[in-house]
Amino acid sequence: MADNVVLARNVDGAPVSDICSQTVAFSHYNHFSMQLPVDASGALVSGGAKEQAAQCFANIKAVIEGIDRKLSDTVRVSIFLTDINDLDAVNEAYKAVWSDYLPTRTVVAVDSLPLDGAVVAVDAVLSHGLGTIPDAPQADDLIILARNTDKVYKCENATQTCAFSHYNNITTQLPLDETGALVSGGVKEQLNQCLRNVKNIVESIDVPIDDLVKVTIFLKDLGDVDAVNEVYKTYFPDSGIARAVNYLPARSVVAVKDLPKGASVAVEAVCSHGDGTPPQEVEARHGLIIEANNTDKAPICENSTQTVAFSHYNNISSQYPSDPSADVKAQAKEILGNIKTIVESVDHKLEDVVKVNIYIKDMADLAAVDEVYKEFFPEGTPARRVVGVADVLMGGKLHMDAVVSNAEGTPPIK
Repeated sequence: MADNVVLARNVDGAPVSDICSQTVAFSHYNHFSMQLPVDASGALVSGGAKEQAAQCFANIKAVIEGIDRKLSDTVRVSIFLTDINDLDAVNEAYKAVWSDYLPTRTVVAVDSLPLDGAVVAVDAVLSHGLGTIPDAPQADDLIILARNTDKVYKCENATQTCAFSHYNNITTQLPLDETGALVSGGVKEQLNQCLRNVKNIVESIDVPIDDLVKVTIFLKDLGDVDAVNEVYKTYFPDSGIARAVNYLPARSVVAVKDLPKGASVAVEAVCSHGDGTPPQEVEARHGLIIEANNTDKAPICENSTQTVAFSHYNNISSQYPSDPSADVKAQAKEILGNIKTIVESVDHKLEDVVKVNIYIKDMADLAAVDEVYKEFFPEGTPARRVVGVADVLMGGKLHMDAVVSNAEGTPPIK
């Protein structure tokens, strides 16, 4: 039987980089690199946040159309601003692109972007019903199931959850009640509301919260991480089965400059979806299991699993440097070495990586990080995101997480 392969592509009409691919498809998903507000020549567009956002969206659209997909194939859009007050202007540009169909969405303000003068950057995840088996395209008739529940506030610019094939993508949840009001209290109360929203969303589509495979916590003050972990542990593990094996999703904790609605914390989630999406046959889609693995050869965290596989993807938790006093090259090498070790511990290789997310304290260090990065990814294949953060857990200069292809899939329950 032929296997899916990692399919990295660049198209005309959008900026091309020698360190990452514009889009990397594997099986039924495309992962896009973060697009900056530059034209195909690499020049920063003139204007403010609205014009820059429009250029980012135009680049995303050019890549989508260049690989023969369409805007309605988008399942998630992630928007990074340097000033959260620009969100209204960005939304004006957004509505000109996604209006009838709304994918899930993440919006955060970060400390910097890897281009002087850029105030907006955007990446995306896209469905890919054709699959990536060489010379054997599939029927391409799987549908996106975009759904909302009344138990959680509705965003006018996003759908709460978009399922495609064997994954659900959840819109980043803010600490807002059903009316859209910010809950009272501190970070504990806010995180509890975020996680309650996530739980209500997944349960509304008959999925337990223990089916989450990756959680990203966006936090304004990393000094609140102990309080965050205290609340987090009341949600994971949730069921008796999950508690029996101490199942924890892969996780990243990302420092952000600001969040919409004055929130102090927000939660992005990716969930397994064993039911698949129509027209997959019921008997062919039930029973897939989550495979969670840790290796003693890389740091083990009490609040996350190093890698969580479901169906055709592995989700890797953020990796952090052990020595905050080391220079940035040494830290990058250690982090990428840990990712390599984790990937190899589940019988995969770095060539299977489809997306790398880099969160860096000093954007001036990016050139040095890239030197190390090229040693691990000399072909520049994975899609990539780079944003600047004010702080990193454990005092490091950067951290990274990754998404990895999983050609063998995960087995059904015996």
